Amino acid sequence: MAEPNSGVRPGVGLSFAGIYEGLLEAFGPQHWWPADTPFEVAVGAVLTQNTAWTNVERAIANLKEAGCLTPQGLLDLSPERLAELIRPAGYFNVKAARLRALCEFLLGECPEGDIRHLAPRPTTSVRNELLRVKGVGEETADSILLYALDHPVFVVDAYTVRIFQRLDLLETGLSYGDVQARFHAALPTDRALFNEYHALVVALGKDHCKPRPRCGACPLRVDCPTAGSPD
Repeated sequence: MAEPNSGVRPGVGLSFAGIYEGLLEAFGPQHWWPADTPFEVAVGAVLTQNTAWTNVERAIANLKEAGCLTPQGLLDLSPERLAELIRPAGYFNVKAARLRALCEFLLGECPEGDIRHLAPRPTTSVRNELLRVKGVGEETADSILLYALDHPVFVVDAYTVRIFQRLDLLETGLSYGDVQARFHAALPTDRALFNEYHALVVALGKDHCKPRPRCGACPLRVDCPTAGSPD
């Protein structure tokens, strides 16, 4: 992702739109999701579960070096070989099984397993189909929809919940769907906006709004009701 600008931004106001503008000014466009193909996006969405993106990049580099980054290519590997290639992403046996399930789904639904054939289908239909794939939860399905298939859905992750609870814009105990509905109601239905917003939230959560927050240089510190003292 792009490097943030230095300095705390002026107050942007506690609204979903205002926060987006403040983060975009502070961090700039994020150019996310980094991938060469829509299928690579889908693979990354599975591999990034419970791990840092740097680990995913190493695993995907292994798959590319092995020349197997296609649905059929992954299925042609033994489960043990696939697990070994994606070892850097952690939980490699579990994730290997999930990748195989996704590839089997794609080969059953799309000519030559080409995930792009899912793009013209209605969002709700594709989402429901993805959620039936073993190991694909709501965040993974929505990441595939947004970043691989260009459907306008907002991706909710742990950063989203933590940040917007601290901003007093989300209550505790909301479901994934409840949180997503808040964003959908507050923002225009715009794929590019949802893409950029989610990437900016990740940048803020990764660098500032950690479980133990680093509030000093946070671009939202002026408005955040729970901000601590400058670092």
